[in-house]
Amino acid sequence: MINQINSIVKEANAAFQIYQNVSGADKKIFLYSIAEELEISGEEICKTASEETNLPVVRFQGELARTCSQLRLFGDIAGEGSWVNAVIDTADEARKPLRKPDMRKMLIPLGPVVVFGASNFPLAYSTPGGDTASALAAGCPVIVKGHPAHPNTSQLTAEAIERAVEKCSLPKGIFQHITSSSFEVGKWLVQHPGVTGVGFTGSLQGGRALHQYAQNREVPIPVFAEMGSVNPVVLFKHALLEKTPELAKMYASSITMGVGQFCTNPGILIGLKSSALNHFTSLLALELSLTNSYKMLHKGIYENYTNELDKILYEKGVETVFHAHEQENLKASAVLARVPAKEFLKNPNLKNEIFGPFSLIVVCDNIKELEEVWKSFPGQLTTSVIGTNQDIEIHQRLIKEATQFSGRIVYNSAPTGVEVSHATVHGGPFPATTDSRFTSVGGDAILRWVRPVCYQDCPEFMLAPELKNDNPLGIMRKINGLFSREAIK
Repeated sequence: MINQINSIVKEANAAFQIYQNVSGADKKIFLYSIAEELEISGEEICKTASEETNLPVVRFQGELARTCSQLRLFGDIAGEGSWVNAVIDTADEARKPLRKPDMRKMLIPLGPVVVFGASNFPLAYSTPGGDTASALAAGCPVIVKGHPAHPNTSQLTAEAIERAVEKCSLPKGIFQHITSSSFEVGKWLVQHPGVTGVGFTGSLQGGRALHQYAQNREVPIPVFAEMGSVNPVVLFKHALLEKTPELAKMYASSITMGVGQFCTNPGILIGLKSSALNHFTSLLALELSLTNSYKMLHKGIYENYTNELDKILYEKGVETVFHAHEQENLKASAVLARVPAKEFLKNPNLKNEIFGPFSLIVVCDNIKELEEVWKSFPGQLTTSVIGTNQDIEIHQRLIKEATQFSGRIVYNSAPTGVEVSHATVHGGPFPATTDSRFTSVGGDAILRWVRPVCYQDCPEFMLAPELKNDNPLGIMRKINGLFSREAIK
């Protein structure tokens, strides 16, 4: 297998010598072609994904549409070109005592990257997902290690990408796919000297291991790992009084969406002790009792869910509010529990992610206790605020604290269902991710796979089109401190 990996990485590096110089317009055509090939094979892909994951075909029809939309978004970003953040400071020969040199910088691709497919999103976060799309848009060849939980789906989507590579007359080494369940293969890929970056979506344990492998290299490389999050929600008084039934329905749906196998699942709900919170808890339990139990993605996730559930329900102070006791044959039903804030604050285990349809309500005696709970969270992908304008105005300071530990702050809606847009941030401080400065979803995900280079007093004929005086691509640039699409006279 090591010989195969050496060959794959060598081919990726050879392809990089060509692909890094491919125009943004041609990369757009390529990414659009991948989307088209996936759509052509869509029926077979969705059917296979359903068979391998226990999730319905309709779920994958939606996920495929999102995946193709994501590919086209990155195609548009590559085609438009301004993402390279071109900055030009022109020379001043008359400056005293020393002349001011001509300085021009832009972002360039790192080189071949390795992407580890995620188990819970076989399309949007796996072989043809956001890591692959953003890296290809940046100009980086991609080596995907397909997830063993859906090997056939991964293979079908890989073949669609390979057809697009051939259709666009690009080197085969731009995209390569490995199917293996071996942890050693993952380690070899991360530590290969020809690999320049890694994308991962999965468990905290897996992400930390890959990050450590990368740091142990002679030349360390970045690992962009999206890992665990409990996505805390704060429920303020007036909102609970005004719309408890609506909130109960919304959170029952969010907790059980995809059998709770979302990294943005609302795992902890926080509120002040009150009749309104009691009413919400009762209605949420009722709504959860009306949901059906479905099979989880695979045996490993199911066993982890049931084991972690058994642990947390026996922690001191934890009271089970609803439990259907239908955890059998990979089927997982929703579970709701609650705990006094004083016990929550003493027990770090209660902040652990339970990957499945589970949520814990933290009951606070007063606002001071609620503030302590809110500030106690480590890095999160999301935090959510449920409140009227009055609630939000009263608790502005508390809400703003979320910016210190969260990547996305959601107001009056559920955190599940990540919109793919230019403004999206899907990241956060550790342990949500290994680098809180970047996002794994949305237009800025491309910035993970690049680095800046400055060219000082470079001859015009040697400059990339993005940095030439006449701006042939018409991109937005910062020239002497001001943004402009104009040519330099």
